[in-house]
Amino acid sequence: MSATPQPTEGVGLPALTKGPHTRRLTVVAFVATIGGLLFGYDTGVINGALRPMTVELGLTPLTEGVVTSSLLFGAAVGAVFGGRLSDAWGRKPSIVALALGFLLGTALCVFAPNFAVMVVGRVILGIAVGGASTVVPVYLAELAPFEIRGSLSGRNEVMIALGAFLAFVVNAIIGNVWGHLDGVWRIMLAVCAIPAIALFFGMLRMPESPRWLVSKGREEEALVIMKTVRSGERAEAEIAEVATRAREASTQKRLRLGEVLRNKWLLRILLVGTGVAVFQQLTGINTIVYYGQTVLVEAGFDESAALIANVVPGAIGVIGSVIAIYNMERINRRTTFILGYTLTTVCHVLIGMASVMFPVGDPLRPYVILVLVVAFVGSMQTFLNVATWVILSEIFPLHMRGLGIGISVFFMWIANALLGLFFPSVVDMVGITGSFLMLGALNLLALIFVVKCLPETRGRTLEAIEEDVTTGAIYTQRGEKRRAR
Repeated sequence: MSATPQPTEGVGLPALTKGPHTRRLTVVAFVATIGGLLFGYDTGVINGALRPMTVELGLTPLTEGVVTSSLLFGAAVGAVFGGRLSDAWGRKPSIVALALGFLLGTALCVFAPNFAVMVVGRVILGIAVGGASTVVPVYLAELAPFEIRGSLSGRNEVMIALGAFLAFVVNAIIGNVWGHLDGVWRIMLAVCAIPAIALFFGMLRMPESPRWLVSKGREEEALVIMKTVRSGERAEAEIAEVATRAREASTQKRLRLGEVLRNKWLLRILLVGTGVAVFQQLTGINTIVYYGQTVLVEAGFDESAALIANVVPGAIGVIGSVIAIYNMERINRRTTFILGYTLTTVCHVLIGMASVMFPVGDPLRPYVILVLVVAFVGSMQTFLNVATWVILSEIFPLHMRGLGIGISVFFMWIANALLGLFFPSVVDMVGITGSFLMLGALNLLALIFVVKCLPETRGRTLEAIEEDVTTGAIYTQRGEKRRAR
């Protein structure tokens, strides 16, 4: 079931070959995924910056939650408008604009004199993060050959994990070396400007998505660009296939939400995408990203040790993402999700049990909980994070791709924001035990959801997936395969 190759559409296309176009595609993917690096750093840096920021700006527990979650609510807005903006402007100009948003938001946060300015800066950063979370995966998916689409698109999640890891490392170094200085948190936040500048200037030299150009009737431009990332023969065949599908769907371009809601198959895929996105957040992964230091202090580490120990889950997250990239073209998408939610459910239950079996004051308590947290992060990054972003970039038809991924990621960020806002209060009320047992229950629901609702997309062109989504065949085929077994 897990590693059985899927029947592949697009088999009439010339085979992939190596050459200068291969290196060009690698460079394009690297530059675009700097947006993922910024996503990870900006969401992770608050982990170490919040405590010294609280002292200097005089934050209360409530305003701490507002500072943390303001980026997340901003990201929800950015996810919606980022998708529609990229449909109208193009993928490349949208990513360039997002780089400027990262720079503006960083500047406001670094020089914030008070709580109000900090929140404005965090909201602007959030809009940029949310926009990047929708536009970059689509850009990568539309540039990638279908044979390696999962691994190429998944590189964005590796960069997100790397960004969070770098935030933890920077926080640990700056916090332990210059922690005695006033405004040390400003230095932590300022580091974000470096990749933002790199993204801005890098994307100016990158191509537009050929599939987006075809959707706008600019087939000649699309072919010129496609020939820079494919062999000439493959580029011509692929653009011809994309153009044929685009002409067939020309009357359906840029569907509005009302039209999607009136089509049962498009509504169903929108609900699937939204469910996948929301359940990714309800794993609780970002409780570790935002409040990892708080969780580890609760587990028994002192503050300095917790800041250093927090680097370990970050490192495991990067390793898990790299493994996920390797497995993306080897294991079916559904199998990956089922394994992931099974493991995260077990990890949450074990964390809750460990906090009872090793009470406060037990010298083993912090280390046992740290090991289980690392196991959870590893399971999440290996089986769920990369797969979630890959699935979201694949399942929506071209004429609603920006809208579909925008809505899905909007609700992802809303779930993320609510979890970020209330998690400290939940831990305060029910402790680690209750908090992680609740997360375990949510992960069990997610497991049931993917078993019943998630379609398989591995080894298929975006055009083939689109055809089966719009007719509902993508669901009936799965049911027929189950009955055949």
